[in-house]
Amino acid sequence: MVPMNRVRLVRDTPVRGDGEFVLYWMHATRRCRFNFALERALHWAHATSKPLVVLETLPITYPWASDRLHAFTLQGMHDNAARFATTEVTYYPYVEPTPGEGVDLPSALAEHAAVVVTDDVPAFLRRPHGNVEPRMRPRVEAVDSNGLVPLGVPERPYPTAYSFRRLLHRELGDHLAESPLVEPLSDLGLPSLGKVPPAIAARWPAATPELLAATPTALTALPIDHEVGVAPQRGGARAGAIALDHFLTSRLSRYARDRNVPDEDATSELSPYLRAGHIGAHDVFWRVAEWAEWAPDQLRPEDRGSRSGWGMQEGGADFVDQLVTWRELGYNMCQHRHDYVDFSSLPTWARDTLSDHADDPRPHLYTLEELAGGHTHDRLWNAAQTQLRTEGRLHNYLRMLWAKKVLEWSESPEVALDVLITLNDRFALDGQDPNSYSGILWTFGRYDRPWGPERPIFGKVRYMSSKNTARKVRVNRYLERYAPAHRPGAPSVVD
Repeated sequence: MVPMNRVRLVRDTPVRGDGEFVLYWMHATRRCRFNFALERALHWAHATSKPLVVLETLPITYPWASDRLHAFTLQGMHDNAARFATTEVTYYPYVEPTPGEGVDLPSALAEHAAVVVTDDVPAFLRRPHGNVEPRMRPRVEAVDSNGLVPLGVPERPYPTAYSFRRLLHRELGDHLAESPLVEPLSDLGLPSLGKVPPAIAARWPAATPELLAATPTALTALPIDHEVGVAPQRGGARAGAIALDHFLTSRLSRYARDRNVPDEDATSELSPYLRAGHIGAHDVFWRVAEWAEWAPDQLRPEDRGSRSGWGMQEGGADFVDQLVTWRELGYNMCQHRHDYVDFSSLPTWARDTLSDHADDPRPHLYTLEELAGGHTHDRLWNAAQTQLRTEGRLHNYLRMLWAKKVLEWSESPEVALDVLITLNDRFALDGQDPNSYSGILWTFGRYDRPWGPERPIFGKVRYMSSKNTARKVRVNRYLERYAPAHRPGAPSVVD
C-alpha cells in the first residue's frame, strides 16, 4: 500500500462509477519501477475493476526546451512504451507539436476517468502543465515519489545539511519500511481498454515510434532550440539501470577517494536520470545498501547530523549523503519557499556581505555569450563549460568552481545568479532541478557559513580559485580532453 502521507488529495469527489478507466497522468515520475504514483493508480484500477490508462506528456513550453532535453525525455518514453506493451495497461504518450496544443488533453481524458492519479512535485516543476487538476471532474490524487522521505514530513525549510541530516537520521528508518514496489506491473490481472476514446486520439495523436526514438528528423520538426544538440548520455530507464550497474561495479568502491578528482571521473552520473524520473531514489538507495551490506538498524542515533550517522562503510556513506541529504535538502527548499531560486532566499549574512561588496572592481567581466561559449582567460573554467555545453554534464567538484568564477566575473551577484541559472538550465541534463539550484545557490552562501578572511567581491562567502583547484585535485587529463592547450587561441594557463 502507498503510504497516505505521500498522497495529496487535489480534488475531493467520489470515485465515478460510470468512469471507463483509471487515469494516471505521468509527467515527472517517468518510470515503471519504484513508482508510488503508478502503484496508487493500480490500486484504484483493482478497487474499481477498471482498466488503467497511463498518459505521459511532454510539453514544448518548458524553459529552454531543446533537442538535448527533449531527446533525453523521449528516450525514457520509448522505454516506458516497451514496458507497458507487455501488460494490460494502455500507454498513451503525447508530445506537444506546438506551444499550448496539449494543454487540454489531460482534462479531456479525465472526463472519461473514474479517478485520476498524477505525480506530486514541488510547484515549480509543474509550470509547463499549469494547474489543471483542480478543474478536472473526477477525484484527483497527487502522489509523491520524489525521495526517501515524503515532501510533507519536514515542516519547514532547513538552513543547513547538518540540521537536515539530523532529521533524516531520526525519520528515515520508518520511511524505508514503506518503500515502493520494485515491479508494480507484475501479474496485474486487470481488464484492458486497448485504445483511448477515438475523439481523444484524433484530436491529440499519440507520439509516433519515430518521435519516441528521438530521430533527428522528428526533433527538427519541433519548435525547440536546435542549437543545443542531443547529449552522448542516453535517457530512459534502461540506460539509467546500466549507469547504476556501472557505478556499483566500477566506481563506488573508490567514490570516497576519487569523486572530487576530475581526472578519475568516479562520480555516479545518475543525476540526469533522477531529474527526469527515469530512475528512483529508492532504487538507487537499496542497490547501494545491498553493496554496502547495510540495513536500517545500522543507523547511528548517537551520530545524528554527522555523515558517520549513516552507519555505512566508506564510499557508500559518502554517496548516500549526496543522494539523500543534499538532494532532498534541495526539494525541501523548493517545497517551502516560492523564492527558492532568488537572491532573496539566501541567508541574511550572505545577502549582506555580497551586497556590501557589490561595487568592488571586477578583474574580468564576461558576457553571457562569452561564458556560454567557454571563451574566458581561464583554461580550467573553459574546460568545465565545454563539458557542460557538449555533454550536458559537469564534473561535480568543478561545478563549484564553475559557479564561483561566474560570481567573480559578473557585474553583480544578482547578474551572476541569473547567468548561472541560464547556463545550467539550458545545457545541463540535470538542470531545472531542486538539486541543481541547491548547488548554484550554495555558491552564494546557501547552506554554508561565513568564511574568512573577507575578500573583494565575495566578502565572507567561501572563495575558490582555479589555481588552487588545480593544485588540490588532478585535472591534467580533464584539461587535455576539454580544453587542449594546443587548440588555436586557447588560454595557456589556469588562472
